[in-house]
Order: sequence, then structure tokens, then C-alpha cells
Amino acid sequence: MGNGHGPRHRGRDRGERPPRSEPKVLVLPGDEIPHRGLQPGFGTYRVGKRVFASVMGYVTWREPFVRIVPFAGRYVPKPHDVIVGIVQDVQKTFYLLDIDASRWAPLHTSGTPWEPGPGELDQYLRIGDAVLVAVENLDATGKIGVTMKGEDLGKLTGGTILTISPAKIPRVIGKGGSMIHTITHLTGTRVAVGQNGRIWVEGTPGGIQRVRDVLRIIEEEGQRPGLTERIEGYLQMTGPTDETGPQAPGDPSADRTEPHRTNEPPPLSFPEQGGGSSRIQIPEQETDEGEEPWET
Repeated sequence: MGNGHGPRHRGRDRGERPPRSEPKVLVLPGDEIPHRGLQPGFGTYRVGKRVFASVMGYVTWREPFVRIVPFAGRYVPKPHDVIVGIVQDVQKTFYLLDIDASRWAPLHTSGTPWEPGPGELDQYLRIGDAVLVAVENLDATGKIGVTMKGEDLGKLTGGTILTISPAKIPRVIGKGGSMIHTITHLTGTRVAVGQNGRIWVEGTPGGIQRVRDVLRIIEEEGQRPGLTERIEGYLQMTGPTDETGPQAPGDPSADRTEPHRTNEPPPLSFPEQGGGSSRIQIPEQETDEGEEPWET
């Protein structure tokens, strides 16, 4: 949909062991942080030559910044983030999206693949519709510019929106998409992961419920190492079964009710990838199981 570069997943070499990480350091607001010569990043502030935490969370040292990964809180937008927005209002030339940030984000018609005339915007999106958009720009006043023009961006038709703390999104993804691939493969679902903590899931009612259960585990245990292996074991143990034993997702003999379909063709096309797929932008050299999550 439109031009531009959409979010991608990198593959993972299953035979490669992740690097050993240093122990996590929990800090409270006001705690001094050993900055190790790095610049203060998200969740920190400098006083003279000393750096302090402004939020509660874990410290990460990744050149060139020392950052805090908060336990919880509202989404803080950054350019190029891919997020899930919910239409809250339809104006003459733009839609207002709730992106779970401190303010709503306008999606102007220039940022959509359509060319609606005056008063025609509600023919394309209505209040309550979900969309996958990218943060295009932020200005000094805090206004958030988003766009729907880009690969894999667009209206999310059907499915269910699940939520998790934005700080836990890196653990939902895993290194090179390892965690989200495990989830989609073993639940037979398709997902679109927003870095604002919203996750669109399409699949059978049972598959969606299992994704919801997994997100609850990640929310509660995301700070522990070996999370992907525990999630994989959980999904394998709780998978659909019959008299012959466990069934793989997509087994035609399994009782898999087709999800609700509409006459409107889905605007997004996800290539199949092990029974499911996902979309999220993954920065280079980011988190792995056993490492602290990267700040979103």
C-alpha cells in the first residue's frame, strides 16, 4: 500500500547462542545512574556530570545512550514507529486517532492512499476502525504526524485488538522476531504488533485466546530470561488435541471455526510465515532472550 519501506523481520539462526547479558539494574526516579561515559537517553536526566533516573525501570547501556526501560506508562511516540491507532473522530480533511499517547494523532488525507472529496472521509474509515500507521514526524509542540502510506500499513479489518504495556513490546517480538514467530506459528494466528502496546490478532477464537494468555505471561514475567522457551513450552502443552494427541496449528482435522469475514477485502496482505505473520520494525542490534528489553 503506497510507497516507502515497511517494517520487516530478520531471520534467526536457531543454532546461535545469544550473548550473555549483565544483571539487570532496577532504579527508581531520582536514583543516580552510572552512565559509563554515555549520553543520557529516555527516562534519564543530567545534573552537571551526573545522570539520574526520571522513571522507574531497568537501566540499559547501549551506545551512545544510557536509557531506562520503564515498567509501565503511556506510549511515547518516536519517528518511524509502527503503531495501531483507533479512529475517534472524522473531520473534513483528517481522522483523529487514539494511539494511547498523551494526545491524539491526526491522520490527514494526504497520508492515506485515498483521494476522498469533501464529506467523503467516512466512506473509508469510521469511528472505531483500527489502522496500522507509522509515526512520520513530531514537532516541538508535541503534535504527532502519522501516515498510512507504506508497505503493510492500512486499515485492519476484522480481528481483535489486544493490549500490553509498550515497555513489553520488545519481549513480544524477541530477537529477529523469534518470540512473535513462535506465538503465531503455535496459535495459527496473524498479528500486527504496534509499538504503542496494541496488537491486532486475527484467527480462531481459541487461537486469539491463547495469544491473550501469552501476553499476560509476558506482562508478568517479561523481565525473566528464557522467556521464549517458556512460551513455546506453554503453547505446545496447551495446543489443540484429539484422540490421537496434540495437533499442529492448521491441522485440517482440528476444530477451527473460520473467523468472521466481511465482503470488503482486507486492505493488508500478510505473507504466510509458519502459520502466521507479524509486522514490526526491529532496530539493528536489539534485544534477545536473556537480555534487557530495548526501550520503545
